[in-house]
Amino acid sequence: MKTNAARALDKLGIAYELRTYDVDPEDLSAESVAAKVGLPAEQVWKTLVARGDTHGVCLAVVAGSAALDLKALARLSGNSSAETVSLKEVLPLTGYVRGGVTALACKKEYPVFVDELVELFDTISISAGVRGTQILLAPTDYVRAVNATVGPIARDK
Repeated sequence: MKTNAARALDKLGIAYELRTYDVDPEDLSAESVAAKVGLPAEQVWKTLVARGDTHGVCLAVVAGSAALDLKALARLSGNSSAETVSLKEVLPLTGYVRGGVTALACKKEYPVFVDELVELFDTISISAGVRGTQILLAPTDYVRAVNATVGPIARDK
């Protein structure tokens, strides 16, 4: 099934692979998704919605094996502080549900910040915009597609 995120990559001429998996609504963790798509958690990247005190909403993308460092995100995004938005705000802001958030073809274009460890891999997996489907692609293509700023925004869980 083609998603809006996949169609956005098609328009940019970016090669990718769609990989589907069975969704467990009780466990939407990146670690669970990684096991289901056959990749280590550090190659399955999750997109978190955050809000900075100065510049507003942004998207932060970190490896499934890591946690978002909000202070580092604030620094990289030019804010004094940042916090993740409440779950009830995710769908209205992005057009995506928890477990299906992606920076590709978001409801509105937000600044995207990707952790620098993305550059360690030949392939990463990101949500295709729906639960149960991941997009596998080259990190450089992903960063270009979402016009991301890359920097240190993750910490160990």
